[in-house]
Formats: sequence, structure tokens, C-alpha cells
Amino acid sequence: MVKLRNVLSLLIFIVLAFCLLFRPSEAAIKTYQFDVQVANVSRLCHAKPIVTVNGMFPGPTIYVTEGDRVQINVTNHAQYNMSIHWHGLKQYRNGWADGPAYITQCPIQTGNSYLYDFNVTGQRGTLWWHAHILWLRATVYGSIVIKPQQGTPFPFPQPEREEVILLGEWWNADVETVVKQGNMLGLPPNQSDAHTINGKPGPLFPCSEKHTFAMEVERGKTYLLRIINSALNDELFFGIADHDLTVVEIDAVYTKPFTTSAILIAPGQTTNVLVQANEIPGRYFMSAKPFIDVPLAVDNKTATAIFQYKGIPTTILPKLPQLPANNDSSFALGYNRKLKSLNSPKFPANVPKNVDRHLFYTIGLGMNPCPNCVNGTRLTASLNNISFVMPETALLQSHYFKNKGVFTTDFPDKPPTPFNYTGAPLTANLRTSIGTRISKIKFNSTVELVLQDTNLLTVESHPFHLHGYNFFVVGTGIGNFDQKKDPARYNLVDPPERNTVGVPTGGWTAIRFRADNPGVWFLHCHLELHTGWGLKTAFVVEDGPGKDQTILPPPKDLPKC
Repeated sequence: MVKLRNVLSLLIFIVLAFCLLFRPSEAAIKTYQFDVQVANVSRLCHAKPIVTVNGMFPGPTIYVTEGDRVQINVTNHAQYNMSIHWHGLKQYRNGWADGPAYITQCPIQTGNSYLYDFNVTGQRGTLWWHAHILWLRATVYGSIVIKPQQGTPFPFPQPEREEVILLGEWWNADVETVVKQGNMLGLPPNQSDAHTINGKPGPLFPCSEKHTFAMEVERGKTYLLRIINSALNDELFFGIADHDLTVVEIDAVYTKPFTTSAILIAPGQTTNVLVQANEIPGRYFMSAKPFIDVPLAVDNKTATAIFQYKGIPTTILPKLPQLPANNDSSFALGYNRKLKSLNSPKFPANVPKNVDRHLFYTIGLGMNPCPNCVNGTRLTASLNNISFVMPETALLQSHYFKNKGVFTTDFPDKPPTPFNYTGAPLTANLRTSIGTRISKIKFNSTVELVLQDTNLLTVESHPFHLHGYNFFVVGTGIGNFDQKKDPARYNLVDPPERNTVGVPTGGWTAIRFRADNPGVWFLHCHLELHTGWGLKTAFVVEDGPGKDQTILPPPKDLPKC
């Protein structure tokens, strides 16, 4: 009898232990306090006050697990009004937590706070956060690391360690002053004085001995780099001397792994790579420099950090990588063609095969009259010949509360004046108009959007970001998009899934997504220069019929304009 009781007790213990071990992990609530404040920072022999979060440059990393609820209280102590965007998080039904000023919220006034409260659902990987007002994201930015749920391994070899690599820019002057001067003159503002890696320009710049990021590694081990381009205006090449990079994720979506000597990453994009420390122990530079294939002024200096093998003296000079030439378009196009979704049973690529709504948006640069400007003109930018005017109150609030007179939903599905988009340069604005015009999309409809670069003033590459959604990049090409021929070459099997995509210089990109997230969602060029000139619009996605298919009620502490 005693033996039977002992056996039963043992069995009950084993069952309970099994249940505890394999029960679904409960979602946690992760809380953060972000104090937006001015701090004095020194770079390139120049000290200046900059806007920071918690006095840090770059700002703190947010660590969460897929399925977590996140609450971030942002208190604004700076002289500027502030809003923060959680770039790449889908914010299902919850545009109130998305963050772009005057699109989903009014900015947080000086001395006030706002609680961003959202769930991380169905996403894992590397994303980032940044200020979404004025040019304040020059210094107000940081990373978001979303860990897979417990017991869910990476679909690639487990790395020994991970490291966040934030690529950015630095201005010796106050950034907002630089922008205001440019706007007054009707010209682009002065370019940055340096690129940075984790806020540091590296030893190729003066006064940078203490301002160099170093990562120590051990020979024979594999490391995961979570790379983020948080620069305002430059697409960047990144590489490590003598070390290959294996791309395994873009914009928090797993990819089919491929190995490359360098990556190309546009502002707003993230890329995870594996690096094997398998070279002769030494010191090797990690480097970032701009990609620009048209004759425009950019900060053409190379930022560096150090990939340092353990035990190697710091007196050893690091070796520079051979990055592609600044104008190497063939490398850029070839690299992007290699990006494909993993499309496995666990991580499928659910590409919309049928399209309900076809959109065709042309990207144009132009000049408007400006009597007080240097040349009598001011630079402008447009989509479908419309330069977007920011409202004085938030679009989402206006839509939710049915306030009239703030925006119209008559943004055209195609340009009003077709022309040879990438032919001989045109300097006319083609009757460019201004207005707060957006497009209304039916809930759960499938959308194809073709973004077409044009040669108004000049061709140029443009990284476009869509808030609230991931999309599939089903096609891209150089020249004018051909509706009769190009769709036949689309990749509808395993195209890359992203939240930010580059439109190639003098070319086009086609994306598809299902409009299953109700709300008002910003679409804009992620070059801050072009966004400020009006290269932006928004989608208002209607509510669905179900109770879980409508916009959530707004929080009580929603900022007021």
C-alpha cells in the first residue's frame, strides 16, 4: 500500500512538473520611463546640448518578448514638443500608440507626459524607436529587441552573443537651427558632419579616441549583429574588414540566409546578420559609408567601430573593409534582389495573390516660388503631384471623432498627368498642388502600391515607410513601370516582407499588403529632408464589421494640440 501511494505521488509530481514546464508562457507587462531632456554631449571636438532620452545618446534599448504588453511613459522636459514612433510595430487597432505627430497624436507639450501602451503580437526581431516631429530623431532614437517566445529557437544557428549596431549622423551645429536656416534660404540644410556607429564617429575623426565603439569577440564563435539605420538622410553600406555577413532577418522578419561582404541599409530599415569570428585574431574595422548614385551633396565620411578579438593589444592598427563605391548601383540592386522571405511552415509568406485596389504613386521633386529665398524658389516634394500639408490636429483623432475640415479622402489613385517619368529631366511642377489629402481603404481589402521615381529636377532613391503594416516587396525595376509586362515578373512566392522599402534611383517598387488594421496610417519617405518638403500622405483604413476589427477607444491622457 505504501509503495502504491509513493508511486502515485511520483506520477502526480511528474505530471505537474510537465505541465509547469510546457504550459504557455504568460504575457508580461514591460514598463519603461522615458525622460526627454537636454544633455551636453561632445563629438568631433565640439560640445553642445542635444535632446536625449534619459540623458543617453543613443537612447535606451527596449527589451521585450513576443506577446508582451509594453507601457512606456514619456515625460517631456525639453523645449520642443515631442512625439515618439515605435517604428515597425503594427499597433493593431491602436494607432493611438503609433506616435507620428499630427498623424495619430498631437505632440507631448513641454512639461507633460503621455503613456504609450501597446501589445507586441506576432512579431519578433529587431525594430527601433525615434522622435517623429521636426528633425529631433537626429539624437532621439534607440533600438527595440523582441525576443521569440520561450522555447522558440531562431531559425538559424544560435549565436554566442548579440550586439545592437545603430548607424546615425552627427551635426556640430544645432540640428533644428540648421534646418530653419535651410528653409529660410529655400535650400537643403547643411549636411551632417559625421556618420556614427552607436553614437560614435570612430578614430578617423578628430577628438574621437574616446568616441569609438568596440566589440570584443572570441575566435571560433558566432555573433548576431542587430543593425539599424537611424540616420536622417543617407542610405548606408556596412561591412567588417575580412569578415562575411550572413543576412538572416530584415525589419523583424526572417529571411532566407545569404552571405555577403557588405549590406545596404536605408534609413528606417533594420538588418540582422551573423558574423563568425574565424579570421586571424586582430583588430578589424566595422565601417559605414553612404550610398548615393546621383550627384548630390552628402556627408561622404566613413564612420568606424572596432571588431576586437580578445587578447589583442589596442596598439594594433585595425584594418578597413573594402566597401562598395559610393555610387555602386549594381551592388545595391544585386543585394536587394537576394532578399527573400524565409517562407517556412512556421514563418509563411502570406502574399496577397489577388488585388482589390491598384495604386500608382509618382515621386516628384520640384520648386515653388519664394520671393525671399536665395534663388526666388523653394524646394518641394510631392506624391502624385500633391505636396502634403501637415494638419494642426491629429488625423486619427479627426477621423475617430468625425471632425470635418481637417483632411479630405480624395488622394488620387494615379498621377493626374502621365508623362515619361524617368526620361529627360523636367523642371516643371506639373501643376503641383498642396493639401492634406489622404486615401480611404476598405477594411481587409488587398492593396498593390507601385511607387515610381521621376526625373522632376532629378532622379533619386527614396526609402518609403508605411506605418501600421508590413508589406511584401513583390517587384522592383529601373525605368518606367510597365503595367502590361512588369507584373508578370513579380515574386509572389517568397518576396521580402518589410516596413520600409527603397525605391531605386530612376526606378520603381511594387508592394502588396492586406488592409486589416483599421486607423490612420502614415506613408512617407524616410529621408527627413524629403518628408519636410511634403513627400508624404496617409491611408485611412475603415473599420471592419467585427467587434475586434474597429479602432480601439483613445486613452484618457491623449495629448491635445
